[in-house]
Amino acid sequence: MNRRRFLAFSAASAIVVRSALAQTWPGPLMRIIVAYPPGGPSDAVARALAEKLGAQLGTQVIIENRAGAGGSVGIDAMAKSAPDGLTLAFAAVSPITLNPHVNSKLGYDPFRDVAAVAAVMISPVYLLATPAFSGKSFGDVVAQAKARPGALRLATSGVATVGHVMLEQIKAKAGIDITHIPYKGGGQAITDAAGGQFELLLSNPSPALSGQIANGRLRLLAVAAPQRLASYPNAQTLTELGFAAANLTSTFGIFAPGRTPEATVKRLNAEINMALQLAEVRERLVRLENLPAVMSPAEFAHLLRSEHDANALIVRTANIRAE
Repeated sequence: MNRRRFLAFSAASAIVVRSALAQTWPGPLMRIIVAYPPGGPSDAVARALAEKLGAQLGTQVIIENRAGAGGSVGIDAMAKSAPDGLTLAFAAVSPITLNPHVNSKLGYDPFRDVAAVAAVMISPVYLLATPAFSGKSFGDVVAQAKARPGALRLATSGVATVGHVMLEQIKAKAGIDITHIPYKGGGQAITDAAGGQFELLLSNPSPALSGQIANGRLRLLAVAAPQRLASYPNAQTLTELGFAAANLTSTFGIFAPGRTPEATVKRLNAEINMALQLAEVRERLVRLENLPAVMSPAEFAHLLRSEHDANALIVRTANIRAE
């Protein structure tokens, strides 16, 4: 076979293979690795999304929780999976945009080994008092931290998460010291907060959190959001309180291994965006003060790169380090 015929044969074979893959993908089973423990806000959203995505694609989508290192454990597991569109990860963007600036031992490159598939939601952050906190307001947090440096303990869902950055920004602005208690996710932190195992909590909204606020175990002191929330109109934003640099929200999305074919990424993006348009999904997100985020893969990738570059400066300024 001469070179010209060989090349033509190879091209034809590739077309046949791609066609066969298109007909068989996604097959009987897909997996979404949730980068946080069961029971937290991200886990609840991921399970709802998995149900709708499975129905749309005609396959079973299972959830696997792989928590740790501020979401980096789950992202690392996903990044090392086959780039076939059958293993995805659901996480905040911080394992891509923030953790690499804090942890030099990550097992993945945030842009070479990870593909941006689809944004899912933008979530505010609540600053809450637990039964262990004797104060009544955000002003009391600052006053007590100044009077007893390091005595107040504040829990977040992990090192190098948005909550961690918010804490460092509050400390720097007010000139105070608060002890950081990093968890592996939001679920256990909420349970421990309700039990008064520390004084303060920074967390994204979830059914469990709303329940603890409703029964009075947790008290909302402030919110990080573009404006006050309809559900809690009396809770001031951190910007209103004079802490604009700490007024950060969390963006969550779906990621795939870095070498996943572009056509597969685009198909997944379209299916996820379709699921986010469903009334049931949108109502669930909005009810918890989360906003559906619909982006193309290119738009999501641009957001990741922009936040990655901005966080480099924040980490240097706030001296955030892995604990």
